[in-house]
Amino acid sequence: MHGRQQVRFTTHGRAQRAAPGTTSDWRALMPKALITGITGQDGSYLAEHLLAKGYDVVGVVRRTSHHSYERIEHLIPRVEIVAADLLDQHSLTIVIQEAQPDEIYNLAAQSFVPTSFTQPVLTGEFTALGVTRILEAVRLVCPRARFYQASSSEMFGKVQQTPQRETTPFYPRSPYGIAKLYGHWITVNYRESYGLYAVSGILFNHESPRRGMEFVTRKVTDAAARIKLGRATELRMGNLDAKRDWGFAGDYVDAMWRMLQAPTPQDYVVGTGESHSVEELVAVAFGHVGLDWRKHIVVDPKFYRPAEVDFLIADPARIKAELGWTPTLSFEQLVTMMVDADLRRLQAR
Repeated sequence: MHGRQQVRFTTHGRAQRAAPGTTSDWRALMPKALITGITGQDGSYLAEHLLAKGYDVVGVVRRTSHHSYERIEHLIPRVEIVAADLLDQHSLTIVIQEAQPDEIYNLAAQSFVPTSFTQPVLTGEFTALGVTRILEAVRLVCPRARFYQASSSEMFGKVQQTPQRETTPFYPRSPYGIAKLYGHWITVNYRESYGLYAVSGILFNHESPRRGMEFVTRKVTDAAARIKLGRATELRMGNLDAKRDWGFAGDYVDAMWRMLQAPTPQDYVVGTGESHSVEELVAVAFGHVGLDWRKHIVVDPKFYRPAEVDFLIADPARIKAELGWTPTLSFEQLVTMMVDADLRRLQAR
């Protein structure tokens, strides 16, 4: 594990609770983590990461008539799946009380920025108040647990400083960014008010072949693959000039884990420190399969945001220095990996 010398792996909680000489329940010797949003991109990579480290993993899903376990299908039955809802305080309290996890990772949210403009109230309920409900459950029934909140670079929005670091003022430009900012500050508040080990990771854009189709990176890589295979001819896009700091989701879940191993709770910015435009994203993806993107991209005003976030780039110096974290994939490697995965998926049909 890179950076192991800088990060102290703790056995807070479960290992300390196991009685000396006890052999009846070997799982009692394993640290336990609870992940909300385990079926999402980040949740699936985090579950893999923790299982590889010997964790007992509990995943929280909403109780609905349909579940999509596609991203974690290969992990079942190695993880325990339980039902709870960020809109329901009681269900969260019961799940945390019964699990008694050592670490809690809140990755569940309404996380698609354009949807937050059309469903701002629902976004606030899930992405803002949902954090409060989890923190209140932790405070009441499992205050020793270490809590990670998934904050977002969208909180910087109309950036006040470049690059963005832990001390950069926030200026969110979407209901999603505003809801994430509430979740960020309520986490700080519970840490300072109740002494909880609660941290926020301010993660910049992180992608993978498991990214949802509605997100711009996956929209581009899927379209490049479809056009290459003759299954489509064009892709309609919004603002090609917007710039983002894009990294690999598998690297970023390692950053989450490292934050909960530190001796004291601290918030960190996580990103690559490089920024690329949407046009660059398109050029790399289409170029990888030998296509001229200019012949296939149609700029459509309907894909522009009501309030645009033009330029995001992280300064990850603090997490690199203090926790030894570093990204492993370049922008080009990430994009081409996603295109190749979409080609394989489409060719298998």
